[in-house]
Amino acid sequence: MKALTDKILSQSAYTAEIDVSLEKVDIAVWLFTLPEAEYLRCCPPDHIGSGVTTTDDGRRMVINVEMIGTGLVIQHYVAEEATAHYCRMNSISDVFTPVGRTQVNVIWELIAESIEGGRTRYTNRVTSHPTDVFMDFLAAHGQSFEQAAVARQEAGGDHNRRETPLFAASIARRAVAKAAAK
Repeated sequence: MKALTDKILSQSAYTAEIDVSLEKVDIAVWLFTLPEAEYLRCCPPDHIGSGVTTTDDGRRMVINVEMIGTGLVIQHYVAEEATAHYCRMNSISDVFTPVGRTQVNVIWELIAESIEGGRTRYTNRVTSHPTDVFMDFLAAHGQSFEQAAVARQEAGGDHNRRETPLFAASIARRAVAKAAAK
């Protein structure tokens, strides 16, 4: 299977501001220690389950199970970069649709930036690319890439819009709790 990174299936980026200074934020620690119950609170009822594991070669990995539109998506996010203020996660995601199963490539970027007043801006950027398997799936079901892109953009954008402020609030709670524990 091959990701077709020259094509964009959907792309969205939303931001939320939190009342925590950037120095207290550690997105990688938050992401790789996020309790499942907290993940579920970050986009109800879409978020179904999550867990942390590693690839065979030891790279950190997050598994997320969620509904995006009418598709049940199982995301196998492998950390390409994971620092306190930037994580880039790459997944070949399984998508179970009402007409069958396929796969897409999803890049999830989690970004923290310092803003005025000792606050932090959190950006949740999600970019989806088709795979060759996805393109074959579309052809087998008589759907054009353009039609699929419109549907995915609408569903993915709505999901990201709703989860971004909840992720930001969760990151802020973790930063405050960590600072209080010192």
